[in-house]
Amino acid sequence: MNFHDELELLIRARYPILYIISSEETRVQNAVSAIAARRRKKVFEWRCTSGLVPTGASIQSQQSRHAATKDPLAALDMVIEQVEPALFIFKDFHPFLTRQHFAVIRRLKDIALHLKDSFKTILLVSSVLEIPAELEKEITVLNFPLPAREDLNALLDRIMAEIQEFKQVTMELGDSDRQQLLQAALGLTLGEAENVFAKILVKDQRLSGGNVHEVLAEKQQIIRKSGLLEYCATTETFSHVGGLAVLKDWLDKRAAAFSDEARAFGLPAPRGILMLGVQGCGKSLCAKAVSAQWQLPLLRFDMGRMFGSLIGSSEENVRRAIAVAESVAPAILWVDEIDKAFAGAQGSAVADGGTTARVLGTFLTWLSEKAAPVFVVATANDISQLPPELLRKGRLDEIFFVDLPAREEREEIFRIHLAKRGRDTAAFDTAACAAASPDLSGAEIEESINSALYDAFHAGCEVTTAHILAALAQTIPLAKTMDEQISRLRHWAEGRARNASVPRPVNRAGAANDA
Repeated sequence: MNFHDELELLIRARYPILYIISSEETRVQNAVSAIAARRRKKVFEWRCTSGLVPTGASIQSQQSRHAATKDPLAALDMVIEQVEPALFIFKDFHPFLTRQHFAVIRRLKDIALHLKDSFKTILLVSSVLEIPAELEKEITVLNFPLPAREDLNALLDRIMAEIQEFKQVTMELGDSDRQQLLQAALGLTLGEAENVFAKILVKDQRLSGGNVHEVLAEKQQIIRKSGLLEYCATTETFSHVGGLAVLKDWLDKRAAAFSDEARAFGLPAPRGILMLGVQGCGKSLCAKAVSAQWQLPLLRFDMGRMFGSLIGSSEENVRRAIAVAESVAPAILWVDEIDKAFAGAQGSAVADGGTTARVLGTFLTWLSEKAAPVFVVATANDISQLPPELLRKGRLDEIFFVDLPAREEREEIFRIHLAKRGRDTAAFDTAACAAASPDLSGAEIEESINSALYDAFHAGCEVTTAHILAALAQTIPLAKTMDEQISRLRHWAEGRARNASVPRPVNRAGAANDA
């Protein structure tokens, strides 16, 4: 049952007070008016600036008619006085549902009993949920959904029809471009989508599929307002990631998984992955590259921001951050170093009064039950700190083990970093560099190139293979410093996680061998 059908059902069932959570008052009002037209009911709307007036009344008539009903108690009295069937939309009524307005709370409770025997319904519309304990049994809460693809498509059609008369504006929207633009706009309100489309037209004098980044920038504003998530604007792509062929292939096959075609094919939206492995081997870089390839906003989930000093505030912060991520979905939620975030969850009752355990529980419950298309990318370095509940199937799609790069992968990483620094890779012996860098991570390879550049710049000459080999000879890899920990990590990953670089071995029968 969709929202409109559910709302009409509750009105027909004479639910007295409906609380609709939404910042889109116009869309809510249109939905209520459509139901009222079918049920032959009048519609009134209330604002503290105009009082209770018929829906659609002009601003001039609102100022003079029923001015006394600006007071919420007077407005509620008029609800009782109204004899004919009607729907009453009270906009931003939540400030009057606090303790200092107890008379309003008491009046609403009295009216609720009256409305159950009438054909009248009160609809409280607000972007903030505020329900006093006295009204919990009388109020039914509904979440008004954000615009679907069909709503955004209709908006785009209207905008295109309106600008046909302007010859200087170019429309370059084929079916594929239109789908890309609509996909990026999902998660915005109609007002936000209209604003960003207008901004593109004013700025570029054209509208095409290449404007996706402008739409994602509008979502960045929503993230900034929340203060809990960090919007990561990135230009990294998988061409900047050396090796990890299996992981790249897995992600590439799911690039179009959020489209309508995927839904029609019966594909569920991918839930997420956990990448664990050696530090500096490209886990965070992969998270950024997924965002660029899938053209979805990347939101960094910093657990440090979640923990507050007040009891219960940490769990509430997690719920708010999740709600923000879902409001801009489809999106990618990047939980970096999740092992450190939930370290000590097992002994949380002693260490922090159970706060970490409760935050972990809130997050794990959402992972299991989430319906919004939010793809979670979690990274970890130490499996001993990971709670076993996180590793079970159903919460995430796959667990990938990112090991130190093999020789061929190291050679590719050398070429990538040399090209990023404007050097011709053909002028370097990358095979010799790869052979001289066993047990080095991608981050260590990058740092050796930076060190070689410093040496060449100081000597007043162009960097050469010799400079890189000299820098490599001075590098002590982390793999030697933390040999025991890395060996333990490899032993744990064998049979428990997919290798991000090497395909699973295949037995003679052609089936994947996980042994």
